[in-house]
Amino acid sequence: MATINILGVPMDLGAGRRGVDMGPSALRLAKLASTLEALGHTITDLGNVSSPVQETKQHAKAKTLPFIDEIAATCKETYETLKGLPDAVLPLILGGDHSISMGSVAGVATKGRTSILWIDAHADVNTPETSPSGNIHGMPLSHLLGKGDQGLLSIWGNQAVIHAEDLVFIGLRSVDEGEKNFLREHGIKAYTMTDIDKMGMARVAQEAIAQLAKQDLVHISFDADALDPNVAPGVGTPVPGGLSYREAHLLMEMLAEANIVTSIDLVEVNPILDTQNKTAQIMVEMVASLLGKAIL
Repeated sequence: MATINILGVPMDLGAGRRGVDMGPSALRLAKLASTLEALGHTITDLGNVSSPVQETKQHAKAKTLPFIDEIAATCKETYETLKGLPDAVLPLILGGDHSISMGSVAGVATKGRTSILWIDAHADVNTPETSPSGNIHGMPLSHLLGKGDQGLLSIWGNQAVIHAEDLVFIGLRSVDEGEKNFLREHGIKAYTMTDIDKMGMARVAQEAIAQLAKQDLVHISFDADALDPNVAPGVGTPVPGGLSYREAHLLMEMLAEANIVTSIDLVEVNPILDTQNKTAQIMVEMVASLLGKAIL
């Protein structure tokens, strides 16, 4: 059983649509803490880091990289909070848009070299030069790999936080041209939905786990839009043809069996676009499977 610290990062400054700032509250309302306590885990909720309200920072919206200073400040606070946690704690970070992972991944990676499983419809490896939108939630991984804007890289000290060979994607189905080039150039392992269709989730998960387990620390970053919109409608950037309910659960169950996960992000839950908090409830079910809930 794990000692889990929950940390909310209610930030929607990196996304093009409003609403994911309410994601941490939606996940908590979906009985996240009590669900994990029922599995025998010890839960402490640290509350939220501070993040400015977008309407109070409208002057920052017109920048080439909108809200970059505010995003950097929120991610810096996230980084420092996680850096200060005891090594034995399993951090569970609630977003917020996926740009929060610049703070969360950098923070947990201070404990040692960390493998990353990025479960997402999108690759999030755009740089400021390749991004079609300029939205920073599409850029966290390029910065964690040491490429991009110096203001964001300064969150953790301007060097790469993770290694390309320690990064694995599952669920990709919407990848920009610049991102395709980035993935090829860096030799990053990526399982698209086509791969899952051909190979089946069991084989994909088995191969991914073998790659991730090469490092002692393994961080799972789970974007709700990795799931098919019919399963998880409450996301800002839905893409048809995503993971089914059972495919995602099988991945979580196999990760639990491997017993390798040391930290987790749950991001991009948007209650404004949801139906009766369905997406948050599904994500709580997913993290419960990841942390040991089994059918038998």
